[in-house]
Amino acid sequence: MLFEAQIHDFLAWLPWVRVRKEQKAMRALVEQKRRIMTPEEVAAESGRIIAQIEQMSAFREAKTVLLFYPIHNEVDLRPLLTKYGDQKTFLFPVTHRHSMEVRPYDGEDMMRKGRYGVPEPQTQTYKGPIDLIFVPGVVFDQHCHRIGRGGGYYDKFLAHQHHAKKIGVCYTFQLKKHDVPHKLSDHKMDRVVTPQKTIG
Repeated sequence: MLFEAQIHDFLAWLPWVRVRKEQKAMRALVEQKRRIMTPEEVAAESGRIIAQIEQMSAFREAKTVLLFYPIHNEVDLRPLLTKYGDQKTFLFPVTHRHSMEVRPYDGEDMMRKGRYGVPEPQTQTYKGPIDLIFVPGVVFDQHCHRIGRGGGYYDKFLAHQHHAKKIGVCYTFQLKKHDVPHKLSDHKMDRVVTPQKTIG
């Protein structure tokens, strides 16, 4: 019986191994393309995404918004801080070994590089409701599935954020027409915004 149970567990484990391999390969290809973007391209494409975000009722009505600090030419949503900082509470993630928390943004002077070299707020942990969460990702698909950076931090965090709207942002080449490989634990977005369109 023990041997049969081990075989069953092994067979159940195999599909997840395949998904992880497919995600890793797709992540590497897309990240390579993103990293060769120029600062001008990043600013222009990010500006187009921000313009769409500003038209969304979910953003206009949100009081508390979780952003992410862009790395390796990711979409840069930080202009929202300057434009709406007096109207909304903006948060940024702080990663620990196996988890992620969020803290309020209180200016660049209060940002310090964290576990992965990404700037994080040095303010107190925020434990209240979050209205809107902008989620980084390497690849998205037309059904709002996401392949993230690979750490699993957002999927664990989003599993407990039932109130918030989850919006992925990416460049056009990061949005695939076919379904991207995903596991049951990979959290689906409510919407995905590219420079050209919003889906979801």
